[in-house]
Amino acid sequence: MAEANPSPSTTTVTDVDVDSLAHCATYLSLQDLSNMGMSCKYLKRVAYSDSIWSHWFREHWPQQMPSASLQTLELREAYLARRTALKQIKFVDPLVADFYTVPRPYKQILLDGNDVVFSQGSSIGILKSDGLLSGRYPLTSLSDHNARITCMRLFSLTETSLFRNETQSKENVLVTSSCDRSIRLWWKGSCQRCFRGHNGPVSALSDKLLGDGSSKVLASGGEDGTVRLWSLNSSGKRGQHALTATLYGHEKPVKLMSVSGHRTSLLVTISSDSKVRVWDTNTSSAEHISCCVGMTAVPGAPVNIKCHESMLYVAAGSSVIAIDLRTMQKVFTAATCQPKLYSFEIMPSKSLICTGGNGRAMLWDIRRNLETTKPEPIAELDGHTGPVTFLHMDQYKIVTGGPEDSFINVWETDNGSQTNSLICGPPDRASGCHALAVNGYRIVTASLGEEQGVLRFRDFTNASCPVAKPEDEHASKFWDTQSYSDTDGSDC
Repeated sequence: MAEANPSPSTTTVTDVDVDSLAHCATYLSLQDLSNMGMSCKYLKRVAYSDSIWSHWFREHWPQQMPSASLQTLELREAYLARRTALKQIKFVDPLVADFYTVPRPYKQILLDGNDVVFSQGSSIGILKSDGLLSGRYPLTSLSDHNARITCMRLFSLTETSLFRNETQSKENVLVTSSCDRSIRLWWKGSCQRCFRGHNGPVSALSDKLLGDGSSKVLASGGEDGTVRLWSLNSSGKRGQHALTATLYGHEKPVKLMSVSGHRTSLLVTISSDSKVRVWDTNTSSAEHISCCVGMTAVPGAPVNIKCHESMLYVAAGSSVIAIDLRTMQKVFTAATCQPKLYSFEIMPSKSLICTGGNGRAMLWDIRRNLETTKPEPIAELDGHTGPVTFLHMDQYKIVTGGPEDSFINVWETDNGSQTNSLICGPPDRASGCHALAVNGYRIVTASLGEEQGVLRFRDFTNASCPVAKPEDEHASKFWDTQSYSDTDGSDC
């Protein structure tokens, strides 16, 4: 009689020793490592192993590796504390580079990986940040537009017909709109597609692409009052067959567009007369254009709109109004800013919004204002000269600036505490913030003078000298009139 097969192995991942698992875990991302630590007690022990965090220090900040004799925190806590401090720009010694341009108004700046992308008039400039920091200035100029550029967006290459293989999965395409009535899609320093169809200047582009799966659609709005939908899967450089629908309904120029968070087929648009329309793009086609599924209006000139899940936040006039996209009813007033708003951003994961006013910004907790007709801010971000027209907001920091103030200010997102103040250019030439881009540890500002413009690039990745922590706030370096500039001396 044949011998029975032995029972199958019941070895699990927790049977592997901690050191071996910790070695494998060094290949995980920070998010994956966090997820692993929450799965069970044994894997939490692995995720907290000093060998993992020592590896992360050596990989990202080899010069900042804590000394064993001076170490007061576990390596994990030390790593995360440094990462948070860098994200909050709590250092005074970034790498800094200035790039001078013609004295033409800046419209927008984007940070795309290693590239700094900026627009002036009808031209786009692309700078390599590593070249800037090494003293080289490799500028790529894109000048196919023949009128002022009105908007720039970055979208993943994987969502277009240009995508070929997984090695390109982290690349982006640049999409621009212009007063020359065209929309252009750029990749690798050249125009890959040109879309035409509007009967006037193209004034707005959607903040995200519409649709699921492989059939991604770009929305544009024009001064002709129309909304047009373009397939990014169409072939041919001229994009003759890219236009999939033209949506009519607005009587004034379309100013802003945002894609709904709960249904990726829903597009929200607002025109210069503050009329809001919601379109279901799944029901649209070149022949069937009556796909408006909701309408409302808000008081005041539109400043910005943001969608989160089924809610729409409209900043217009002197207030931010929350509207339920399922009913098109106003739910509550999230913020007010007298006499008018200049900018608005939202951090949904923290239920926080930030508004820019004259001389200051304000931080608001959405949850606190749900049941009141008179919303109150949780923090006032004072200290600016003139209107705060530029706002960046992420889970770590808020960055504020305006064209009448030579400094931008940095604040903690959770409580509005100021962490830094940075001059927008060389002290003898800084003339206000005219454009702003922030991505992680990097900040780019644009300042405009009579004879030339200047882009100032800062990279805090390897900064090591923290902002001083005085005994009281009145002695703080960035509360005083002598705010930090990159030319200040430092003992670090």
